[in-house]
Amino acid sequence: MPMMNLLVAFNGSSGSVAALRYAASMAAQRGAHVTAIMAHAAHEVIDRRSRWIPKEAHALLEAANGDILREIEARFEEERRALGLGSDLELKVVAGRVDNVLSEAARYYDMLIVGTQADDGDAHVVLHPDRIALMSGRPVIVVPEGYDAGAKHSHAALAWDGGRAAARALSDSLRLLEDDGRVSVLTVGPHDDRAINDLLTHLSRHGVAAIHEDWPTPRPVADTLLGWCGRNDPSLLVLGAFEHSKFREDFLGGVTSEVLARTKIPVLLSH
Repeated sequence: MPMMNLLVAFNGSSGSVAALRYAASMAAQRGAHVTAIMAHAAHEVIDRRSRWIPKEAHALLEAANGDILREIEARFEEERRALGLGSDLELKVVAGRVDNVLSEAARYYDMLIVGTQADDGDAHVVLHPDRIALMSGRPVIVVPEGYDAGAKHSHAALAWDGGRAAARALSDSLRLLEDDGRVSVLTVGPHDDRAINDLLTHLSRHGVAAIHEDWPTPRPVADTLLGWCGRNDPSLLVLGAFEHSKFREDFLGGVTSEVLARTKIPVLLSH
């Protein structure tokens, strides 16, 4: 089944522009429809519902929010004209907690595409790709700022540890892997050879030529994956997100967080 219905998180950041262009490139290849969603929360420095706040202060807060949203919409319109998708690209503006809005909306699309998190973005439009992948139940492609959507690549990479999250990521990405036609399966640390052979057979039966590259000696997983991607320039890194708890990843740092912070290519997250 082809991917025909794509959702993009657009907040005006450079990362979200890269995500929109990436989604448009996918749509042009597949004849798909792209919906961009601008999720935004109100500024909450003070509670605007409090009776003691003067009407003038309410007006200033509303104006500040409105100015930010209009700037984002203007940037979207610039991109829309350049991308040339016509009626196959639309924008929705939805108020609410950003990660929650995107997580709930993603359940009605084939895939959600977002930019990498911007540390200097406006707080009421900032999103967190890792949390969205955890909450949405849908695959999320994270596109790094400045990524060239028209870049040519020869294959994709699949990070594999045999766990539940990796299996889900494989299933969610299979249509894209079939398009690339070649996959490098990357394992770090000890692995089961029979299981790897089963995985390669599974991919071959989907018309995907797969090879296994492994680093049997324990080493930093994120460094190993990112180093390999830097040398081989795959089109996509497929990663099962948060095999350990999200709290543990946030507290101690983890593969998911490190990869997203440093990636130069799109990463498909699935949980």
